[in-house]
Amino acid sequence: MTTDIVDVWMQHPTLRHTQHEMFDSLRRWMGGEIPSEELPVELTLTMLDEGGVTLGLTAAWYGPAGDLISNDDVARFVEASGGRLRGVAGADIRKPMEAVRELRDRVAEGFVGLRLVPWLWEAPPTDRRYYPLYAACVDLGIPFCTQVGHTGPLRPSETGRPIPYIDQVAIDFPELTIVCGHIGYPWTTEMIAVADKHPNVVIDTSAYSANRYPAELVEYLKGRGREKVLFGTNYPMIMPARALRDLETLGLDDETTAAFLSGNARRIFDLGEGS
Repeated sequence: MTTDIVDVWMQHPTLRHTQHEMFDSLRRWMGGEIPSEELPVELTLTMLDEGGVTLGLTAAWYGPAGDLISNDDVARFVEASGGRLRGVAGADIRKPMEAVRELRDRVAEGFVGLRLVPWLWEAPPTDRRYYPLYAACVDLGIPFCTQVGHTGPLRPSETGRPIPYIDQVAIDFPELTIVCGHIGYPWTTEMIAVADKHPNVVIDTSAYSANRYPAELVEYLKGRGREKVLFGTNYPMIMPARALRDLETLGLDDETTAAFLSGNARRIFDLGEGS
């Protein structure tokens, strides 16, 4: 296995995030207790080490009730990580221009992308409030990261459909790089079709361990999608070691493995060369 692994979808959590009731459904599926104290960044770095992850892109979470993980939180986590974490900004779409100014400031500080979670807002990616941020991402040269597929937390899943939502955004903003997290299941075939159609649309595997990747995604990764699929975990919901445990059973060649685990991410997020 390559010695360089980039996790493109993770978050070092705050208590506001981990204790939120909407994650009760995930806890039922995956087990684990609700933390009662803030988790130290050192714990997250230990989990990265156990999975062999070189670099994690840790994101903010903003929704209608405010921030669950703020951009300030992310900046603090990155600073404490010794170079092992890079920041992905969040935004309050209710105040688009304030969000654009905040995004510009964060990118100037070293943040490498923007992530918005449509189900959290119950507003699909085609909602007009997102559009100033898409334009800013293009102008700043950073990817827009979003969730596709069904919603594990107890929120509606409709906003995660690749067609029509991601397809329409990519038509409206052909220069925008869109990183579609969580594979798109049960609409994986739709997600692959949208990635095929648009040069700047890619898929990340967060929220799924390797043994649960849909067969059509594995086939895509082995072939024409070799440069279109990125590794992600959704940590702390899935630990890196667990996400990677069965990777070798997929039958990927060395070149494809290296592109999937780090090469595509380093190119798309402009992270420089790895080890």
